[in-house]
Order: sequence, then structure tokens, then C-alpha cells
Amino acid sequence: MTKTKGAITNFIEKYYLHFNAAALVDAAKGYEEQLENGAKMLVSLAGAMSTAELGKIFAEVIRQDKVQIISCTGANLEEDIMNLVAHSHYKRVPNYRDLTPQDEWDLLEKGLNRVTDTCIPEEEAFRRLQEHIFKIWKDADDKGERFLPHEFMYKMLLSGVLEEYYEIDLKDSWMYAAAEKNLPIICPGWEDSTMGNIFASYVMKGELKASTMKSGIEYMTFLADWYTENSKNGIGFFQIGGGIAGDFPICVVPMLYQDMERTETPFWSYFCQISDSTTSYGSYSGAVPNEKITWGKLDINTPKYIIESDATIVAPLIFAYLLDM
Repeated sequence: MTKTKGAITNFIEKYYLHFNAAALVDAAKGYEEQLENGAKMLVSLAGAMSTAELGKIFAEVIRQDKVQIISCTGANLEEDIMNLVAHSHYKRVPNYRDLTPQDEWDLLEKGLNRVTDTCIPEEEAFRRLQEHIFKIWKDADDKGERFLPHEFMYKMLLSGVLEEYYEIDLKDSWMYAAAEKNLPIICPGWEDSTMGNIFASYVMKGELKASTMKSGIEYMTFLADWYTENSKNGIGFFQIGGGIAGDFPICVVPMLYQDMERTETPFWSYFCQISDSTTSYGSYSGAVPNEKITWGKLDINTPKYIIESDATIVAPLIFAYLLDM
């Protein structure tokens, strides 16, 4: 049965014919073919994609089972929820390139933390979450229970304690969509996030034990088990940006193959990266996909795509293609 394609899909197939535009279409078709062949897909989120409101479309990708596992930075984990509960308090600064150091200081004094053209309100976002997430951390701590960072976030979302603060349509929150499905999430380097810093402060004050939060090593072992159980028909890797959100999970394959000596472990069955990083000077984010062959991450025949462009433009278009929009 032929699927009916929407206006966005028809547009990009008609006009996106060369260079990065063609790579976008090829990558979208490759993603779709992976799913049609029974493969699963990992999507990694770097940068500030949650603050860029990727959830408005990514949540639907989750609901329609077009992603089976997510790797993201701690910032993306928390910032989607911050947008959910404090959206009206955000401030957009379209002239951010013209700001002076004094302008930046003035924003700080107003409790507005800038991410490119968008300022996150500290009191309504960070502190609002802190009040509720601390109670969940403390409850686990008192009971001697331990969870991964995203599991604590899921508990907070599903408990309903944030409902009174919702300022956007709940269907536009990718974290809520993921929580409803209990979708596996890998969040390497979570300690680098605002909530990670806050958790560390409670540890330093003696109010929480560091061990209450499961570690990055436990994320890797969790991912290793998940990969082993789900790779029968292949697992693809769709990387938005670079950094730890991409590098950490992609390494599970060489870890299993080389360090665990499980030589039957399949390579990633698809790879696409959206990146505006310059390909030079040892940059992981700027490394071309073929370099990953030498590290035992991708096979010589793995379909590989790199789209050198702004992920805030490219990712929604590819997701629209997958959703037949």
C-alpha cells in the first residue's frame, strides 16, 4: 500500500536535489528504509535542541515509534521540561550578536541565562524543577534506592507534580512522550547539566549521597545490554550535532566487540550526522563517517550520511519526512 505523502515531503523531494539538500533527502530515505526493514533507531541530541523546541515535532516521532532509544546531554533532558513549565517566561533576543558584555551581565542579573537567541529564566525554570526533583531524589536516597538521571525525570513528569505549571501543549514535550513510553534514554555526562550541578551541591552539603544517582558507567552497561538484545535486525544511529551525546553511545559497539570479545556483535546498521562542525584538527564532531570504520563502529557497507548544516533547520525536515508531513 502506497503511503500518502504530505506537502513538506513532496517539497523536499522535488527541490532538494543537490549538495546538502540532497544529502538530507538521502538520509531521510535511509532512515525510513531502516525502520521498514525491522531495524531500530537511536537518535542522539547534542547542542540545545530542546531549547530550540525540537519537541514540537520530535515528540510525535517518539509517539509513532520512529525512534527506539535516545542519547542526549543532561541539558536537553532538563531543558525540554523547563520549556514545558516556564515557556512564557523565556525571553528571545534576536539581536544577540550585538550584545555587549554589559548587556550580558544585565541578563544575568535578571536571572536570564542565554542560549544563542533565547534566554532561560532561572527562577521559573531551574528553581521550579529543583524544588520538585529534590524531593524525588531525597525520597530515593532515604530508601537506599538508586536510579539513572532520566529515570528520576520520568518519575517527576509522571507524578503530576508539574501539571499546575504547564505552559505549552503537553504533546509538544518530547520528554513527556518518552516518559509515557518509558523509552530508554542514555544521558552521558549528566553531571555537566544544571540539575547535575544542583545534585552535586546537595551531595556537598551532606543532604544526598552521590551513589543515589547511577553513573555513566551504568549507562554504558545498560546500553550494552539493550544493544545486544535489540540488534538482530540492526540498529541505526541518527546523530544531531556532535559531542558526548554521540560519541558515548556509538562506542558501545567497539566496546562489546573488542573489550568484551563478543565478535558476533553487529556494527551500527545506519549512520547519519547533522553537523556544522569544521572537518579538521581532531574534532570528533567534525570527523567524517568513514573515520568511524577504523574505530570499529561502522561497517564498510554501513549506509553513511553527513549533512553539513544547521540541525535546527535540518532535523525538523527529516522528521517531517518520516511522519509523511
